[in-house]
Amino acid sequence: MRKTPTYWLSAGLIAVCLLPWYAVQGGFFSFEWLLSDFGSKESASALGQVLFHGKWWLLAAVLPLIALAVLLSRKQAPQVLAKSMVIVAALGIFAIVVQAFSIGRTGPEFFVGLLSQGPAAEGQTGFGAGAMVVLVSLLFVLTSGISGMGKGRGDIFVVGLIGLIIALVGTFVFFPVSRILVQAFETDDGYSLSQFLGNYFDPEMWSLSCLTLSGHCGPIWNTLFLGIMVGAGTTALGLAFALIATRTQFRAKFLLRVLSILPIVTPPFVIGLALILLFGRAGLVSNVLYDYFDIEKSRWLYGFTGLFIAQMLSFTPIAFLVLIGIVEGVSPSMEEASQTLNGSRWQTFRHVTFPLIRPGLANTFILGFIESAADFGNPLVLGGNYGVLSTEISYAIIGAVTSPEKAATVAIMLLTLTLSAFMVQRLWLGKKSYATVTGKADSGQHSSLNPVLRFFCYATALPWAAFSAVVYSMIIFGSFVKLWGYDNTFTLAHYIKAFGIEFDNGIHWNGVAWDSYFTTLRIASIAAPLTALVGLATAYLLVRQRFAGKALFEFSTMLSFAIPGTVIGVSYIMAFNVPPIELTGTGIILIIVFVFRNMPVGVRGGIAAMSQLDKSLDEASITLGANSFTTVRKVILPLIGPAILAALAYSFVRAITSVSAVIFLVSAEHNMATSFIVGSVENGDFGLAIAYCAVLIVTMLLAIMIMQLVIGKRKLRRENRVQSQSKLHKLQARDA
Repeated sequence: MRKTPTYWLSAGLIAVCLLPWYAVQGGFFSFEWLLSDFGSKESASALGQVLFHGKWWLLAAVLPLIALAVLLSRKQAPQVLAKSMVIVAALGIFAIVVQAFSIGRTGPEFFVGLLSQGPAAEGQTGFGAGAMVVLVSLLFVLTSGISGMGKGRGDIFVVGLIGLIIALVGTFVFFPVSRILVQAFETDDGYSLSQFLGNYFDPEMWSLSCLTLSGHCGPIWNTLFLGIMVGAGTTALGLAFALIATRTQFRAKFLLRVLSILPIVTPPFVIGLALILLFGRAGLVSNVLYDYFDIEKSRWLYGFTGLFIAQMLSFTPIAFLVLIGIVEGVSPSMEEASQTLNGSRWQTFRHVTFPLIRPGLANTFILGFIESAADFGNPLVLGGNYGVLSTEISYAIIGAVTSPEKAATVAIMLLTLTLSAFMVQRLWLGKKSYATVTGKADSGQHSSLNPVLRFFCYATALPWAAFSAVVYSMIIFGSFVKLWGYDNTFTLAHYIKAFGIEFDNGIHWNGVAWDSYFTTLRIASIAAPLTALVGLATAYLLVRQRFAGKALFEFSTMLSFAIPGTVIGVSYIMAFNVPPIELTGTGIILIIVFVFRNMPVGVRGGIAAMSQLDKSLDEASITLGANSFTTVRKVILPLIGPAILAALAYSFVRAITSVSAVIFLVSAEHNMATSFIVGSVENGDFGLAIAYCAVLIVTMLLAIMIMQLVIGKRKLRRENRVQSQSKLHKLQARDA
């Protein structure tokens, strides 16, 4: 009861006395602040700011820590101590947040009459390391007190994890999104509900003119229809790939795995450009059909058809990465039991395998639907007259006539679609159990597919894999020609310009792309494990724990995924360009936006994987004396390797290929690869952009293969008898 909060209180006291309260020039880890005086105005701690600079309002950080120290030093009943800790820590967090928002960079913004005189009139900058450590310390003292009151079954790890994720999601999802969504109600004179309702129910947004052939349907119906089609299509294709990879003897499985993940390692607009150069009016396929078959050239690619193909290429890998772990996790003994009872392979798949993978299918559909609805790059290139919500938001923000309130209203429409998709998913899954991994010995092999289903999987997945190979061969081809589509002379000039190296008195990285390349790899390497960690921790809470507000908690974790990247980028600028959290222009803001933009993939993959793990595994571990943290580390994590791989791989490549979310957040010091590629395209240097994309594709494929080797496959069944006997004989021989 006292041990954990004492540790956190000690960290908070050290921070409030020694660490700089405000952000310092050059960054905390430059440690330049250590060379300055203890009372320096720029690098003083909260206590130093109070004592030497008269910033009395920072007593909001000092006094709660002193009060907690007094409480923990006194002997009192555990329940009384727990309640007191909760009250004091909560008041401390509240006071720090209030003072931070009350005094901005240029002076007081609230309580002006009280703060208009003295040091407060000068304003204050954003939080530094000291403020962050104090807030985290108070947070965990608060969660320790809540667990001491018996909440969360008194499990300090679980309650602390819930509190941490709520704080992170609230700070980096709800806070920035709320800053831009509030604008849906803003007018020149204040706020207006009628303006919001007028924008929300705009007839152009809800038009159904396409049904009567008198015009185009509204963007909300276009987005809904496209999302359903892409969600269903990616789920079907992902399942076909997963079944071929796990339930057949197909010899080129490795090649299928590579081809299935290729689309995810490429910026979306590159796929759109490749499709245009294949099927556009001047495309390769269009020219061949016109020259040899006299088929007229048309613009069929621009609109729903082109968008559907491009998004299927882009998002099928997500389905495959999620579903392969789910299909591998189905207990082979249950399939063998079905066949022992004279069930055919089709009956086994229909009545045993398919019902057990329903959570994976539902989560995959949700991911495909949300990805389609939030996609920005493909509609921008191939949308034509097929308007969708993501481009409407973009046009409202960066169009000829900017309208932030309309952009916020359309974003709310998009959230409405996402919430509806969650409700449908819950109705389909119901409250059935899908656990198949119980900790008991599980021998046997997975049932193979019946001939008809195997043929259907081959007929679905193999042509799509071939089509993907053609699209990507065009991308690779374009990087080795002078001008793609016009002058196809072979050249290495694009690669030399982008990634040239000289060895004159050492290595000189003189290519124009090296700086953004190294920055991108560094930021993606930091963001990927953090994304997987936060996502899988959230999935653990959603699957394994019960707490108030669980449904709202689950929806909040998907919020950033449902909002288009353009809106996320703009909202981060609005939220984190001013105190109390100033992050714009730093690498930290890029890491944060990647973590919370891509976290839902880890959440949905973790939910699907953990739904197959029986809770008796947790109970057995706890019965044997392990706490929740040890149970997670020793029991659950080893069994969800594919989900970890999916979260790591997806978050890593999305951190590299993301366009819309980071286009507003990059800086001269932290330029990302996609920003560099977009700039090259805008300058007409397509060869350089395509060469850069080719290098990124190779880089990400190598990274994913390394992750696969490190994490490996989930092993849920015993080795066969021959292997076991062989190992036994070797051990006996060694002992002899």
